This record gives sequence, C-alpha cells and structure tokens, in this order.
Amino acid sequence: MINRDLYIHSWDLRQDVLDIVMAGGGGHIGGDMSLLFPLMLLYEKHMRVSPETAKDPNRDRFVLSKGHSMEAYYAVLADCGFLDLQDIKARFNQLGSPYIGHPHNVLPGIEMNSGSLGHGLPVSVGMALAGKMDRRDYRVYTILGDGELAEGSVWEAAMAASQYGLDNLCAVVDRNRLQISGTTEDVMHQDSLEDRWAAFGWNVVSVDGNNLDALDAAFEIAKTTKDRPTVILSNSTKGYGSPVMENKAGWHHKVPTAEEYEAIKADFAKGKEAAIHAQ
Repeated sequence: MINRDLYIHSWDLRQDVLDIVMAGGGGHIGGDMSLLFPLMLLYEKHMRVSPETAKDPNRDRFVLSKGHSMEAYYAVLADCGFLDLQDIKARFNQLGSPYIGHPHNVLPGIEMNSGSLGHGLPVSVGMALAGKMDRRDYRVYTILGDGELAEGSVWEAAMAASQYGLDNLCAVVDRNRLQISGTTEDVMHQDSLEDRWAAFGWNVVSVDGNNLDALDAAFEIAKTTKDRPTVILSNSTKGYGSPVMENKAGWHHKVPTAEEYEAIKADFAKGKEAAIHAQ
C-alpha cells in the first residue's frame, strides 16, 4: 500500500512544485516533473536520512547533479520536514534569499551546491569512496539529466566508480530525452545507454520512470548489488502529469500563464482523483 499512498501524494507534490515556480517567477518545471518520482521515493522510502540525522556521519547522502530541477527538490525536502514550504513560496528567487534556483548547501538537508552539469557524479564517487575507506555503511545517491551525459567528467567518474567497486553508489539518469535546445538525440546522440553504462562496468537497470513500483524495485536491486555501482535509467516524460507540458522542450524552463496554471492544476487534481479510485 505504501507505493499507492505515495503515488496519490505525488500529485500534491506536483502541485507544490507548480506553486513554487509561480511564486518565484521562474523554474525548470519540465524536468521537475520528470524526476519527481525517483526523488520522492528516495527521501520517503529508501534513504536513511531525516532532519534529525542530517549531520550524522552514517546518514545516506543525496546529490542533485541535475541541479536546475530544484523546485522538485524543495517540494520533497519540505514534505520530509527539512524546509518550510510556505517560507520557500514566500522567498523563492527573491534577492538575498537562500531559496535559489539550484541546490545551496546553507539549507538543511542539502549536501552540496550543484547545477554546473557533470559535477554531481564525480562528487558522489568521492563520497562513496570515503564511505568505503571509513568502513561506514551509508549509501550515496545522485540524479543526473540525460543531456548532462554529454559532459566528459561524467564518464571519468563512471570509470572510477567501477574501478573501486563502489556498490554503495546508485546513480539515476532522468531519461526524458529533452533538453533546453531540443531532443537529446539531436543535440548529442546517445546510442544505447544500457550498453554504454554496462561497458563502463556498472550494473544497469532500465525502467519506466513514470512507474513508481518499477522504480522502487530498481532501488532494491541497487541495494543488493555487490562489487559494482548501479545506474537506474529512468525512462521518464518531461512535464509528466499534464498534457499542457508533457514532451515539450519549451517547458524546460517556463512560468505558466494564468490559464496554463489553471489547466495544469486541474490535470493534477484529475490525476490524484484517478489514483484514489484506482483498484
């Protein structure tokens, strides 16, 4: 039942993301919607971290390498008690506010500043390697964008993670196939990501990123995989949850009009109602 309850609740989080974007007058709303499921699952179910244990050396770590999808991160952190949602809405994108458009580690629960693409996986490798060296049993998770995979530092980190057998590391690729300037395949063709990550020595799990149960099972596989890191290829939909946004590159960074806001809000309400009544 927990996944069903989380699926129902996910529509509330999508609405929170929409409201944050509207309040701040900006945001990467399309990618927010495509990575919300794995991000929510990590914090609500899989990671050993809470506001009370945020400084515990044995806590699990998370890095949002795809740092521009910060509005979804705000919504999840607030939902888990790290931040105050109303304060975020009141001050997001305001001068002097800590609530900026990328992760800022002055805020509770955020491990590192990110947003310069290609940095999250290398830092996560360092965290995971440190855990091995210190004989700690924490796990490290990171979410990357598929457009981000054009950065060479990603593949240097992938080699190192395999070299050191970092089975305490799990990367998620938000494979929505769109980036700011068009499709990922037009900008930088990616061939088979399954074959590419496997060639770098990773355990590869490719799933429907719009399916909460499939993602949940993938995280369980990652926890039990030994002697190598795991990458979850989350085949997602940019702008998931509303036909107004879905699969449209123009919604990479956009503030809805008043009419679009009402239409998206109605779609989220329909999605939640359908989830409630699903058998």
